[in-house]
Amino acid sequence: MHSTIISLIVVFIYLAVAFDFWRTVKPAAEHNLKLHSSIIALGLLLHGSLLYDSVISHGLNLGFYNALSLIFWLTLLIYWLANIKHHLQSLQAFVLPPAALFALLPTFFVENHYLSASVSTLFVVHIVIAIFAYSLFTFGALHALLMLIAERNLHQKTSLIKLPSFPPLMVMERLLFKVIGVGFILLTFTLISGMLFSEEIFGKPMQFSHKIIFSIASWLIYGGLLLGRYTYGWRGRKAIRWVLVGFVLLLLAYVGSKFVLEILLHR
Repeated sequence: MHSTIISLIVVFIYLAVAFDFWRTVKPAAEHNLKLHSSIIALGLLLHGSLLYDSVISHGLNLGFYNALSLIFWLTLLIYWLANIKHHLQSLQAFVLPPAALFALLPTFFVENHYLSASVSTLFVVHIVIAIFAYSLFTFGALHALLMLIAERNLHQKTSLIKLPSFPPLMVMERLLFKVIGVGFILLTFTLISGMLFSEEIFGKPMQFSHKIIFSIASWLIYGGLLLGRYTYGWRGRKAIRWVLVGFVLLLLAYVGSKFVLEILLHR
């Protein structure tokens, strides 16, 4: 009951801030933006306490809904930190609604998918780095969508979404590639550790499952994007398309496999 009340408070905080931002057609006043940031910080603290209780306190419980809640908590934390320097207020309306949803789901869909106490330290490191990588790419995908909408608004093209404010596109683009670059490094470590130490981490030799294939395909796309950026100066819509395609493949690799195994097959 206690966790249910906290999760509902978190949902209210996230959605209230998103709604307050969306309801205005003009850039919000500076004091409102600072208030938004402070309220989001409170939501992150409460959401973090829920994750500690459900994911860590009784052993590492990384079931489907817990994992998604943790990924979106980290995604929102990345936004909150990036917003301090880059003024990304427009992105909060994209990040907060799914963060609210995934903060709530573990409360109503209780699941136990505990990792054995005998798992190696390498396995825990592998999981932690993978979750950080997924969170960075989730932030990158949402940021790419924001760039796409900002570009349409800038050129006064018809769009269902009107933004009251957004940073200069060049600033947004530089941040996007920084995030993708760090995410690519973490994803590389995740894939290498999974391949080289598969037997130690998973208890069996590496198998080329659809999860591995989608992950490698995503790695190749992000690697190709970074190479194209620094070799040919790729930017704009071409870069956004690559980011989104890579994210969809990563989504199929991780979320798709966990959904099938844990929700459909109950393993």
